[in-house]
Amino acid sequence: MSAMPKLRLAYLVTHPIQYQAPLLRLVAAQPDIDFTAFFATDFSARSFKAHDFGQEITWDVPLLEGYRSEVLPQRGPKPTEGVEPPLDFWQPRSHGLGERLDRGFDALWIHGYARWHHWTAIAAAKRRGIKVLLRDEATPISAPRGALKSAAKRIFFEGLRRGVDAFLAIGTLNRRYYELNGVDPARIFTVPYAVDNAHFKRGAAAAAARREEHRAELGLEPGRPIILSCGKLIERKRPLQLLEAFARVHREPALRRPYLVFAGDGPLRGALEARAAELAPGAMKVLGFVPQSRLPTAYDLCDAFILPSGQEAWGLVVNEVMCAGRAVIASDMVGCAPDLVRPGDNGAVFRTDDVDDMARALREVVADADRLAAMGRRSLEIIDRWSFAEDIAGLRAALHAVCPGKLAS
Repeated sequence: MSAMPKLRLAYLVTHPIQYQAPLLRLVAAQPDIDFTAFFATDFSARSFKAHDFGQEITWDVPLLEGYRSEVLPQRGPKPTEGVEPPLDFWQPRSHGLGERLDRGFDALWIHGYARWHHWTAIAAAKRRGIKVLLRDEATPISAPRGALKSAAKRIFFEGLRRGVDAFLAIGTLNRRYYELNGVDPARIFTVPYAVDNAHFKRGAAAAAARREEHRAELGLEPGRPIILSCGKLIERKRPLQLLEAFARVHREPALRRPYLVFAGDGPLRGALEARAAELAPGAMKVLGFVPQSRLPTAYDLCDAFILPSGQEAWGLVVNEVMCAGRAVIASDMVGCAPDLVRPGDNGAVFRTDDVDDMARALREVVADADRLAAMGRRSLEIIDRWSFAEDIAGLRAALHAVCPGKLAS
C-alpha cells in the first residue's frame, strides 16, 4: 500500500521573524506536512538599521534554517541594502505568490490581513481552490476604534470571512476580536502566541550559575531586587511612566531598595537617563539593545518583570521571562495579560497610563520576597501549558477541519 501523500502547506509572512522561526521548523518537521514559507522581504535575515533603535541590528539566532523558504520578487525600486524597509499597507510590494501556489498546495497560512499583499494572497488561493488559514494579532484593545471604525471593520470582515476558511487565535482577546466581527466560533482554532520555551529555560538555567557575576558586572549591589523592563525606549512602551512609578516606591523599606533595569534602546533613552538622575539616582540602569541570545541572562538576573505598554498586541517578552520563572506585571493594554498574567497568582495587572496604579502593582509584587518567588514558580507552571506543542495541535486541528482526510489522524 502506498503511503498517504503529505498535505502541502504554504505560509506567507512579511519577513523572517525571530519568534516564529522555531515554530516553522517544527511545522516543517511534521511527517505528514510538506511545508514552504514565502517571505515578502528578507531584510531581517541580515544586518539592518532599525528605525526605532536608530542602530544596526543583527539577529544572532537562525531565522531561515530547518525549513524550506523562498523570498518573493519585488516590484518597484530595490530597497536600500542594510536599512529596514517601509512596512505599510502597500509595502513590501512583492508578487509571484500565485505562480508558486500553482505547484499544488492544499492550504495557505497567512500571517496578517491588513496589507495589500495579504488580500491578493487570499484571492490567489481562492482562485486555485486552496484553503486559507489566517493568523493575526488584532484584539479589541490593540488599536483605538470608535463606533464608525468598528462598524467599518465588521463590514470588512464580511468579505474576509468569505475568503478565509479558518482563523487561528493567538489568545483570548484575539479570539474575542474575531467573534465580535462575526466569525463563527467553530471556525476559530487556538494557535497561541508562544516562544521556544525550552530554549529560554535552558538559557536562564545556564545563566543562573553566574548570576552574581552578572550583577557585579553591571554594578548592581547584591541582595537588592531587580525589576526588569525589556523593549524599545519609545513612547508606546511608556518607559518614562514606569520610571515615575518606580520612583514613588523604590525607597520604601518593604521593597528592599530595588533596581530598575531597562533592556533596550531608542529615542527616549536620553530623557529617561536624565529623569532617573533626578528621581532615583543610582537605582536605574539602561543596558541598551540586548541580542536575542543574551536575553535569557537578563531574564535570570531580574526578580520581577514589567511590561508597561500603552498598547501591545501581545507581548512575547512576557512568555520569555516566564520561562525563567519570574513574576510578571503588565498594563491592561497588553494583549497577553488575560492569558498569562494572573493577578495575585503570578503577578499583577494595572490600569494603563495610571502611574499610581502601576506603583501599586510594583509594591504588591516585589514587597514580599517569599511571595515573589512563589509567583515566579507559578509563571513556570502557566507557561508550560502555553507552548509550541499547543501551536502544532491547533494548526493540525485547523488543517483537519479545512482539508479533511489530508493529514494522518
